[in-house]
Amino acid sequence: MTTTLTRRALGTAALALLMAAPAGAADLGGQLLRVGSDTTSPPMEYIDTATGQIVGFDVDVVNAICERINCQAEFITTGWDGIFAALQNGQFDLVASGVSITDERDQVMDFTDPYIVNSQAILTRVDAGEMSVEDFESGGLSLAAQANTTDSITAAEIVGRENVQAYDTFNGAVLALQNGDVDGVVINGANAAAYEAQFAGQLVVGVTGLKADPLGLVFQEGDPMRDAFNEGLAEIKADGTLDALMARYWTAE
Repeated sequence: MTTTLTRRALGTAALALLMAAPAGAADLGGQLLRVGSDTTSPPMEYIDTATGQIVGFDVDVVNAICERINCQAEFITTGWDGIFAALQNGQFDLVASGVSITDERDQVMDFTDPYIVNSQAILTRVDAGEMSVEDFESGGLSLAAQANTTDSITAAEIVGRENVQAYDTFNGAVLALQNGDVDGVVINGANAAAYEAQFAGQLVVGVTGLKADPLGLVFQEGDPMRDAFNEGLAEIKADGTLDALMARYWTAE
């Protein structure tokens, strides 16, 4: 499945990641790695209804890295709310789920180098007409977001915590918007066009260009496998594979 995403939904920085030279020749000996992922965020990771398989940009990135460093990836669906605890408990070898690299998270787990930079946006109802971030900042409007995400932090910064409704899943936040319970949903910009297309005529990416976050793959703190993945990531940046995957999932206007 290929999704078109314009510059208004994906920060232009995502198309200008610094190219890194391959660092070495890591070899994980064909190891099968368990990858935790909240598979409800097309096109980053989602379940293909036709095949039942977990697919998406993150899946392709991890598989491409594994081709370079000799490993295999088994993606496992898990809820976002418990995904990092599951990693710490050893249920997964890594997490690949469109995770923003933040200072707070970086204190308790290890990230790879960024593989994409994502710009947040606000999903609104078509019948609300044209909206701006100033409309939300001026008061009287509410936002929804998935709980315990950088989206929820951004929502609180825009309208105040008391005007934010947090949901366990992003789908729950979208349903609240459709039902008129909130006026907008702060959304990962990389997912924006997918939801706009899914709910064409109902929902639209009404506000773009909010905060831009680098995304990384996540490992337990001190896990040496992170270094191997950084080597593989550097290789797919240098040989054009990462650019090709971006072009496959997003086409800039």
